[in-house]
Amino acid sequence: MLSPKTILIVEDEPTSLEAMGGYFEVEGYRVIRAENSDEMERALARHKIDLMVLDLRLPGKDGLTLLRELRSHSDLPVIVVSARTDDIDHIVALEIGADDYLDKPVNLRELLVRVRNVLWRCERRAPEEATAQPTRIGFEGWVLDTGARRLFAADGGDVRLTRGEFELLVYLIRRAGQVLERDQLLDCLSSREWQPYDRSVDVLIGRLRSKIEKTPKDPRLIVTVHGVGYVFLGSLHRAEAP
Repeated sequence: MLSPKTILIVEDEPTSLEAMGGYFEVEGYRVIRAENSDEMERALARHKIDLMVLDLRLPGKDGLTLLRELRSHSDLPVIVVSARTDDIDHIVALEIGADDYLDKPVNLRELLVRVRNVLWRCERRAPEEATAQPTRIGFEGWVLDTGARRLFAADGGDVRLTRGEFELLVYLIRRAGQVLERDQLLDCLSSREWQPYDRSVDVLIGRLRSKIEKTPKDPRLIVTVHGVGYVFLGSLHRAEAP
């Protein structure tokens, strides 16, 4: 029998925390509860967490700060929930590395579906990653190591990619010269549930450009095809590790 998935819920409002926690426990998940950053960090250190639900408004460090710190060393799937309804908060959370975003008050059934989709997509990608032949792909001075999931600059410096950035860059590179629509690119991301008008691809493209383009506002590697999507135009070659 498979062990239940473990979800960490970080929420400072006791009623919301218990509502979400109790709902997921009834659905068969193991739930770890945290009300602030200290409790969250202890939970991450003590338990194997499969997914985190993170509120933005927390005492001490807020959710965006915690997410930024987490993404410096972990690709743990994170769904942000927040009473902040401004579009800028959605965009910033996705730019930092959130896998999904839900406004409060949260519909628990919708949250459950999103959690299931994120976990399912991560599980679906895991066997492919385990059996994929590691390669090192060079382009315009960069080296992408698909086995180690690392990107190296011309000087050998290691540029960290989030899971979504890595998956998107590999997908674009392996289809270099081919114009790809946004829904195609969304489908390659293990942690995203496809939604109409989803801006996740645009956010990830912006993040990749800031890391690999000499002039991100005038990109030469990942080029926009207006009304369609994106195309990778870098010159590729086999490469050795830096």
